[in-house]
Amino acid sequence: MSVFESPKARINSSMLSQYISRPVCFVGRVEKVHPTGKLFTLSDGEGKFASVELNEPLDEELSGVLEVVGTVSNKGIIMASAYNILREDKGIPFDLELYNEALKVVHDFPQHYPFEIATSG
Repeated sequence: MSVFESPKARINSSMLSQYISRPVCFVGRVEKVHPTGKLFTLSDGEGKFASVELNEPLDEELSGVLEVVGTVSNKGIIMASAYNILREDKGIPFDLELYNEALKVVHDFPQHYPFEIATSG
């Protein structure tokens, strides 16, 4: 089953170690891109960092807020299957701190936000 077909937990940097070898969705602001274009660093709503590794070097300039879908390696690096730049339209910045608060609610009340349910069809 591919990372796209399975349910993905939305996580922040402090949750990485709990999701080793599992599919995740991570939203963060681009901080640093490695010269090879295959590795970059994102900061989350708590100001903590996560490293993201790509299979292929980037073919575009990365900045702003990204949503990354991938699997967490045993070193705590997100092995990205895909990423999506979240456009900040009309000058309204994406509020990572607020997003982080929502993440906490989702993780504190899993009975109301079940990620692990397999979708049918």
